[in-house]
Amino acid sequence: MTQTQFFSSGLESAKFVVNLDILQDAWTAIRDLCKETSQNEEPSSPVKSKVFDKPNCTIIAFFAWPANSKDYVQGNGGGDFVTSSTLFPLFNFLCTKANPNFSINKTAFQLFSSIDLPSLKSEIDNFKPLIITGNSLGGSVATLFTISLLEKFNFSTTKHPLCITFGSPLIGDENLHEAISKYAAWNSLFLHVVSDQDLVPRVLINGYQPFGAFLFCSKLGCSCFEDHQTILELLTATNSGTPENQDPNKVFESYGTFVKDLNHKVICKDTIDDEPLIDWTTTPLRACIITQLAAIGLVQSQQQQNVDINIIITKTEKRAKIMAILNQQAFDPTRGLNDIKVYMAYLEWYKKVSKDKRVGYYDKYKNKLDMSDIKVEEYMRHLTCYWKDMVDQADKRPQTVGASLRRTRTLYGGTNYRRMIEPLVIADYYKAGKQDYINQGRSKHYKILEQVLKEMEKPLSGPNELKKENVASTLTEDSCFWAHVEEALISCKLLSSGESNDIEKETNKLIEFENYVYGLMKNYVVSSEIFLPESSFMTWWREYREIKGNFYRSHLTGLMNNEENYDKYAKGRLVIP
Repeated sequence: MTQTQFFSSGLESAKFVVNLDILQDAWTAIRDLCKETSQNEEPSSPVKSKVFDKPNCTIIAFFAWPANSKDYVQGNGGGDFVTSSTLFPLFNFLCTKANPNFSINKTAFQLFSSIDLPSLKSEIDNFKPLIITGNSLGGSVATLFTISLLEKFNFSTTKHPLCITFGSPLIGDENLHEAISKYAAWNSLFLHVVSDQDLVPRVLINGYQPFGAFLFCSKLGCSCFEDHQTILELLTATNSGTPENQDPNKVFESYGTFVKDLNHKVICKDTIDDEPLIDWTTTPLRACIITQLAAIGLVQSQQQQNVDINIIITKTEKRAKIMAILNQQAFDPTRGLNDIKVYMAYLEWYKKVSKDKRVGYYDKYKNKLDMSDIKVEEYMRHLTCYWKDMVDQADKRPQTVGASLRRTRTLYGGTNYRRMIEPLVIADYYKAGKQDYINQGRSKHYKILEQVLKEMEKPLSGPNELKKENVASTLTEDSCFWAHVEEALISCKLLSSGESNDIEKETNKLIEFENYVYGLMKNYVVSSEIFLPESSFMTWWREYREIKGNFYRSHLTGLMNNEENYDKYAKGRLVIP
């Protein structure tokens, strides 16, 4: 078996980023806003913001006042958290059942709370790319502003925003990291540029966790990293600045220099000193990591900073392998989609064959008389695993992302699956001698898929022509229909045998079932297959008619006593009063 080769694309990602004009545009916007702010000795707000309407994008820049030195970020309780339970509802959508609370840096949140949020949101042009940027604590505000957009942001119709921060401190705890990183589309919106000369991104580490991609920069070059544990380790290991030489103005200017110089720098083996750490036995992944660490100045500064570079390389290599494997195994709704379509196509064929045998696919599967029934059982398992994963992942994601399950294509597939497969689950359930499927045996994922459909569908006052025309080929809309049939059969058996301790209760249940079936027929939402001679429904009807006698009359019996109505219903021609 060929051994899997792992690679790291951090250098390639960095090259791509620094060659984009948006990095230069973002920094230029921050610089211009800084100049405007510094001209005013007493700003009216601790955070200044400005919208820059460019031909190719819209930029919203944030600058925090006063100058954001290390002491200002860290001092005066700067490391304190505020929890989501104490925040206003703006960020509630991030909470899930598995991750109900998170914490945000208190200073960052106070600065964010001071901005005119509705006014800034009104400036967003959905037809142009949106860049949100800020330096130091202004970057923290930019990050929170970007998060605030995610609740109602439509990723399918609107260009994605991109948040670019320069020298921003970390803003949240492990739970905030989990809420953002759990969904790749959100995590990819954040790019944090960090200079090896800047202490500010490194002062809030204890109890804090990063999210998004980090572009580490040094005079030698730059590289991107995404693993949060590696980022935390590199924030400490790559620190070339000292408290004594920290001048906020010089650090601020250094980012402009980095943006300008990196755009012209070609990172290659000749420009960095990684020779002592790479030989012919070095694996491709380890060689990539060594080159990345050399590009951000870590290899050169290991003796000055008393850093054991080999330990960092080994840890980074291990995490990169784990991350690559997890990415391969991560749930992807599109993965295996062709197989899912094949399974559903087979079941459609199975349904047609069953109908040709005048038994219906529910009862054919329940009796399991040939190999095709066993094959259906196998396909059922594959389909159920797929949709259980789909529903489970949607339920665990933040609320807005869970709503992706409501998208038309996914909803259509999930509804077809539920209506096709749940009847077969019901068949197995009652064949095993069990009762009360709806309350005792129904899987959670069927309930969720049904609830999502109810929230999206508009109630109909009566049958539409399309349903009438297609009733012969469509699936029964209530996927629990056959559970109701089985319960009605049980009630008939209890009444016929005299075993019931409460005749009135069983009789009322049968009358309720009558009304239920009549309502489905009236709206043409039950398949005409229920009238096939060997179906369980027709078995119920024969037993029920015997119990009630020939003189019993109701809405349903008025339809069922005339067998010509079965064919009329299948053709959509039955007029139901």
